[in-house]
Amino acid sequence: MSISVQKAIHKRHSVRAFLNRPVEKETIHNILECARWAPSGVNMQPWQVSVVTGESKQRLQQAMLDKFHAGERGKMDYSYYPDEWKAPYKLRRVATGKQLYGALQIDRQDKERQLAQWAANYRAFDAPVMLLFWLDDCLQTGSYLDYGMFLQNIMLLAVEQGLATCPQGALGEYPDIARQQLGYGDDKILLGGMALGYEDSNHPVNQYRTDREPVETFTRFFE
Repeated sequence: MSISVQKAIHKRHSVRAFLNRPVEKETIHNILECARWAPSGVNMQPWQVSVVTGESKQRLQQAMLDKFHAGERGKMDYSYYPDEWKAPYKLRRVATGKQLYGALQIDRQDKERQLAQWAANYRAFDAPVMLLFWLDDCLQTGSYLDYGMFLQNIMLLAVEQGLATCPQGALGEYPDIARQQLGYGDDKILLGGMALGYEDSNHPVNQYRTDREPVETFTRFFE
């Protein structure tokens, strides 16, 4: 498939319903083969990736779901969100939630369906591939920035291959379970994960698109 970078950026969106269609291991390898050319400070290349599919995915997601349904909220290895939400970030968060639950026709009072939708995070929204992203704990903030460029590469390359993704902080909420099941040591930070597969383009949850601020609101030109 031939697609420009600009088109890939606009086409990419967070997909939360996938077809029951496997992704070839070679395709995943090819995406990572190209994504690894992302820039990083002094070429540290801090990324470490787990590609979790099949029975391994079933075991891992079930372990996380068991904790979630038992009321044991996960705790990430680092703080992803602010402790106190302020404008404009709180407003954007609320708007995004309204779009998601609106697309699924889930009322604010329907806590059961809201809980079920949140639980879908830990199944990677039933995508056939769950990617998990690790970082050595000796590294600092710059490596988090480097990692973002690597993740963007993966998502745009997935678009090129006709695939869809959803980057997920939620997949980093039970890091001890992931470390235990996948054999990683305590010296590894679990940044989060990503669902990867073929989009169910007919599902209502994939029909809405979040807004982006115009350039004028976040840019100052100095001449």
